Amino acid sequence: MNHIVYVVDDDQSVISALNNLLSSVNYDVIPFSSPQEFLAYNINPTPCCLVLDINMPGADGFDVVKTLNARGYSIPTIFLTGFGTIPVTVKAMKTGAYEFLTKPVDPDRILEAVAEALRISEENMTSSQEKLEMTSRHQTLTPRESEVMMLAISGLLNKQIAAEMGISEITAKVHKRRVMDKMNARSLSDLVRTAERLNILNNRRR
Repeated sequence: MNHIVYVVDDDQSVISALNNLLSSVNYDVIPFSSPQEFLAYNINPTPCCLVLDINMPGADGFDVVKTLNARGYSIPTIFLTGFGTIPVTVKAMKTGAYEFLTKPVDPDRILEAVAEALRISEENMTSSQEKLEMTSRHQTLTPRESEVMMLAISGLLNKQIAAEMGISEITAKVHKRRVMDKMNARSLSDLVRTAERLNILNNRRR
């Protein structure tokens, strides 16, 4: 199985150095010189990791990870920065970064970090694909269907959902059925488990 290392950095010398280093140990390296270029790329369904510069014009590394998470991707990320302050390090860890390294990066450390990140990606491949598919399904919901889903997973019955939304109970049932179909949920328990996987929080009072 191929292992892909995505490298995103606006410094061409860094991209070149990382490409040469990672290619020397037979990784498939796909480089990008901007966050926008990477986010427009169709990510392959194969074990992969991301080596990502934090400080870039237009969108920083944190924006990239936030966007990937919103799209349902679970890619182990190794942040690189020339400014390794404590607040930046803490923020990187809170985003779920696998590793945080300061430039210039020691070749052995980056190779070790990439190898472990790819191992994690391969181990989690099945669950990562499931989450991506769940996210894609969730994004097909209309705003009204999304609201119905939130109410349903909070435990409201069809009659209560209808009252909450100001619609008829029949209409509420129709929306709920569409939600179940689109989310490929066979039961309310399935729907709740999916919501948990997607970190969908219901802040409404029960």
